Amino acid sequence: QALINTFGNPIAAPSANASGAVSPTTAAHVHAGLGDKVDAILDGGPCDIGLESTIVGFDDDGRAVLLRPGGIPRAAIERVLSAPLLTPEKSAKPAAPGMLKSHYAPNVGVRLNVEKPTPQEAYLGFGPNNVKAQSNTPKAALNLSETGDITEAAANLFSFMRRLDTLAAEHQLNAIAVAPIPQDGLGEAINDRLQRAAAPRGETRPARS
Repeated sequence: QALINTFGNPIAAPSANASGAVSPTTAAHVHAGLGDKVDAILDGGPCDIGLESTIVGFDDDGRAVLLRPGGIPRAAIERVLSAPLLTPEKSAKPAAPGMLKSHYAPNVGVRLNVEKPTPQEAYLGFGPNNVKAQSNTPKAALNLSETGDITEAAANLFSFMRRLDTLAAEHQLNAIAVAPIPQDGLGEAINDRLQRAAAPRGETRPARS
């Protein structure tokens, strides 16, 4: 807001990371991804929510469609609309950012709904479990929320995926195994990101916005 007030005009910009990669939630993530490609980084502190914005569109009949689940849960929007949000029809052309099948992907593969990782996997857990005891590589195991708080899990998601991607390289692991995440509330957006991170990587990725 201070930057906008100082500039005095509208500001338009893309996301501060490479297309298709894990989203940044800190200034350090932006620097690691873009480095000298940008002249300056304005550090406003870590992202509170940790997920991109929710995107809602409208079909030809004027009905609201949830194009991208995000930081505002579906139920909160439906309460305001007094109507359910529809699911977008499958299309070869994405209607909004973040709708490509493969997106938000770390360098290593991602495997979902895993109760026990293999010896060759880092582990991203959730809930009141001893995640390090479940993992064959305890130094490459993190818990999105030990209390099972889905809001805390959302805030940690991208940061922890980046850390596990680095740890996987250090320990010569070939994937990140992810524990089951509830679908309620922000869980819908978390699972959306994870499913796209786990998708095959062959899809062409246009510039993000």
